Amino acid sequence: MRARRLGGDRAGEIRITRFLRNASVTPGEMVSEAARRTAERCQGQEVLVIQDTTVVRSEGGGGDYLHAVLALDASDGALLGLVDASFLQRSSGHKAQRKALPVEEKESFRWLEGAEQAASVCSGARRITIIADREGDIYEAFALRPDNADLLVRAAQDRSLEDGGRLFAEQGALPPAGQADLDLPGGPGRRKRTAKLEVRFATMTLARPNRRFRAGLPEGVEVQLVDVREVSPPGGVQGVHWRLLTTQPVEDAAQAWAVVACYRKRWAIEQMFRTLKTQGFDIEGLRIEERQPRDKLITAALIAAVAIQQLVHARDGGPSPLRPCSDAFELGDIPLLEAFCAKLEGKTLRQKNPHPKGSLAYAAWVCARLGGWTGYYGKPGPVVMLQGWLEIQAAKKSLHTLGFKLNV
Repeated sequence: MRARRLGGDRAGEIRITRFLRNASVTPGEMVSEAARRTAERCQGQEVLVIQDTTVVRSEGGGGDYLHAVLALDASDGALLGLVDASFLQRSSGHKAQRKALPVEEKESFRWLEGAEQAASVCSGARRITIIADREGDIYEAFALRPDNADLLVRAAQDRSLEDGGRLFAEQGALPPAGQADLDLPGGPGRRKRTAKLEVRFATMTLARPNRRFRAGLPEGVEVQLVDVREVSPPGGVQGVHWRLLTTQPVEDAAQAWAVVACYRKRWAIEQMFRTLKTQGFDIEGLRIEERQPRDKLITAALIAAVAIQQLVHARDGGPSPLRPCSDAFELGDIPLLEAFCAKLEGKTLRQKNPHPKGSLAYAAWVCARLGGWTGYYGKPGPVVMLQGWLEIQAAKKSLHTLGFKLNV
């Protein structure tokens, strides 16, 4: 990705270059503004906060990484917005030496910082559950979790328990509490299939690790273990097996399956990363060597990638009430969206935008049509939505250049 390609022409390249080198613009300020808007959407909602890390630039045994934190509506999985984002550098080194450091001096401290930011940004939510994959399995994350948030993490460590046992051994001895079928989507080298799963659950008390730790950490932390595994997977296929640790209450099989359903929504951040990378903005192809302008451009692309995923989720209309267009667009963009819609609609009912004006679903239909979707076959994905979104942004820029202003 080059500045000339992003700008469209020489004048656009100059504008982007000036933006990237403007000392008054920082990734932190961009993220803070996005988080402010997310906070407004979280008010009174039950919110899932998902955090994960992705590589943005590989260099030998290390490279540059982006840690992102997203907020979702727990009821339907709608992406509410960006909560936090930070950059880190990873270099090859002695793992044993890094392991001996206190958590504040480790890369893994970002998981605790992400949780604290989530608790702050989403403080107006009715309930907050912070979700992470195996890299977020850190004792301090459980011991120091924010008071107004629950934690849900996929276990990576066979931890010691307060009674002297081991986590995985105790989990392996649990009797099944129920079964359910789960539809698994296809992927590279993987066929779509339906898996039969068993769920087990129990209360466990994790023992404090025998290493350096922050003073005052408790000697044990009580969590709920939810173990879900596939029964008789097909030959040659690795079966599903998730060991989930949570601070949510789990007293019966229904609550255990609810924890599994929450964890599955973590997929939203994987989809967003794909839009940010090869399936969309291609940030891995950036040819900007200086760190500060590169981080600014990646942050801008991250905020845009969140908007694209919001449009993808809204494309079918979803449950009522519909998300507002302002989730992904400025209010001043609504007249432009309506003008494009009038041009794109055909005479038949099938060729009409079926969603109410002002809704995010309405904007998603417009972006999909601008991106090349005919309205007849399949569902528009992030690549199509991105193309349509870019058309809207180009139209806004042209109107601004010509001196026009759209009024709500």
